Amino acid sequence: MPVPDPKPPAEPRTPRRVLYFNAGFLRQKRIRRIMELAGLPLRLGRPGAEDAIAVWGRSPYAVRGEAMAARSGADLIRIEDAFLRSLFPGRAGEPPLGLLIDRTGVHFDSTGPSDLETLLATRPLDDTPLLDRARAGIARLQEAHLTKYSGVDPQTPCPEPGYVLVIDQTRGDASVIHGGATADTFRDMLVCARMENPGARVLIKTHPETVRGHRKGYFGPDDVCDGVELCSDTVSPWTLMEGAIGVYTVTSQLGFEAIFAGHRPQVFGQPFYAGWDLTQDRHPHPLARRGRRLSRAQLFAAAMILYPTWYDPCRDRLCSFEDAIAHLEAQTRAWRADHRGWVAAGMRLWKRAPLQRVFGQQKRLLFENDPAKADARATRTGRRLMIWAGKAPPGLSATRVEDGFLRSRGLGAALVPPMSLVTDDLGIYYDPHKESGLERLIASRETLRPDQQNRAEALIARLIDLGLSKYNLGLPAAELPSGPRLLVPGQVEDDASIRLGAGEISTNLALLKAARAANPGATLLYKPHPDVEAGLRRGSVPQTDLDAIGCIVLRDVDPASLLQEVDELWTMTSLMGFEALLRGVRVTTTGAPFYAGWGLTRDRGAPPPRRRARPSLAGLVHAALIDYPRYVDPKTGLPCPVEVALDRLSSGDIPHPGRANRALSKLQGVFASYAGLWR
Repeated sequence: MPVPDPKPPAEPRTPRRVLYFNAGFLRQKRIRRIMELAGLPLRLGRPGAEDAIAVWGRSPYAVRGEAMAARSGADLIRIEDAFLRSLFPGRAGEPPLGLLIDRTGVHFDSTGPSDLETLLATRPLDDTPLLDRARAGIARLQEAHLTKYSGVDPQTPCPEPGYVLVIDQTRGDASVIHGGATADTFRDMLVCARMENPGARVLIKTHPETVRGHRKGYFGPDDVCDGVELCSDTVSPWTLMEGAIGVYTVTSQLGFEAIFAGHRPQVFGQPFYAGWDLTQDRHPHPLARRGRRLSRAQLFAAAMILYPTWYDPCRDRLCSFEDAIAHLEAQTRAWRADHRGWVAAGMRLWKRAPLQRVFGQQKRLLFENDPAKADARATRTGRRLMIWAGKAPPGLSATRVEDGFLRSRGLGAALVPPMSLVTDDLGIYYDPHKESGLERLIASRETLRPDQQNRAEALIARLIDLGLSKYNLGLPAAELPSGPRLLVPGQVEDDASIRLGAGEISTNLALLKAARAANPGATLLYKPHPDVEAGLRRGSVPQTDLDAIGCIVLRDVDPASLLQEVDELWTMTSLMGFEALLRGVRVTTTGAPFYAGWGLTRDRGAPPPRRRARPSLAGLVHAALIDYPRYVDPKTGLPCPVEVALDRLSSGDIPHPGRANRALSKLQGVFASYAGLWR
């Protein structure tokens, strides 16, 4: 006979104040800030019946607050880390990305209900948009290899597949004690894993806090024997579970994640995710509070979207689950790339401080002028080697670095630091002679999940609405002649993208002549490149030639506003071609820029035949603006998603170059012919 759903509890009363009696809250600035934003600011004081007292879960220090609540009649609010916490455990000093703020109990305590259990037991959880968000969230965690402590490297080799995974936990953890388990439970679990899987290897996964020396686990070297081994490497749990033929857990969150990896874990304790027909419960709870059958998406929706309070550290505000995961994706990607440290070559002096801010947060960058010396130093120190893409000698195996496609509010040649940079282990996006990392990403985005499609389309709409481009300089376009308008953006003629990707037409004058010959009746608009206009780079076209072709020259015009006024754009390799595609403008290319050859442009050049995929515009944008660049928030210095970069660019909330940079920029204009000294 099915167990009826319990009635939802009455709404908790709003406390007059939220008090605390644990010094840990005083030290944890992030926790206090999240509580404040949630409308529950933490204070010191003497409690009364109209107050609430905040305690940390079921920690030993919670008894102080519990005793004060019992004496005063104040409510209890139990706080815990959210299920996607950070790169590393809190004992490593890293603040949480979100909190679980529970007015009923605590999620891991099976002896009584919690707000999460009530959500799972009583909330309909049948809303299609909510379940779509849950499915997308599961896919994003898996694709980015995110977990509670995401400081794992997916490149770290996992054991050969075919093992039974046994998950260890930290000894005496509250989730074990209040999940109905003891040390004997872990012994029973290991025995069952071996007996029920004869002939299979048993792999015990050590807890991250045990690996880092913070707390002991229930298993150790003494448990290693024939057929049983320990895994203490920082491998991705998603890869680990992919190779498992079975998963055994007591109350670990990895058991929760195993459900979304496709397993039905054997559960020996009473964690929050047991009892919903998604696990094989070896010791089910004797009380019938849980008897509802849930899908994976329903469990995820309640536990990851509805229950936690998520925080955006860049914008300093509460946020959605999607915003929180976007931040963790950016933070995790940066750590995985940088934690070994870098040796950097080919970096001009003025670039070094911005590069240090982006790539040196884990270990400071080591700079070498000579690429060969940098390569040797990287090998000697176990670091990775990076080089500015245009300075890479042939045959050097290194990660190439370049400015991203949403760069700044100002020119690189004017020494304005970038807020996005691209790193490429295969090649570089503007060199079509070999495959680049961007090419591979574009091909992989030929098919998008619905959430990826929605994110890319929202990004396109916002870029258009905000009128953003690479440099975000210039004035709105003046009134232009009626009739068909064709825009030709000028380029820097000694730029690497021209030298490597322009093809037969490699000068601005030649491009203008070709565009005029193919479009004799169109109004031809020519926009010189900002660096050329500033006198910093090569590529100017004599006025007599412009007059002979019949061009209208648009100087100091904002590209984003100009693209709203034209019908077609002709380019060799300019990024303005990509920006035109975003705005629905037809684009003709005479070279092989990264966005050509995918069926989205009219190609008069020779894009590489390997570009056989046919992504949508959203797929191209997802690869070029979400997947490929790394963004850094200029306000907080944190790695950030593209949406934060848009916020900063649109508001102008970015530090501006100092007097030294501005003075050096002016000197560069005077000595433009000696650009090799500073570029």
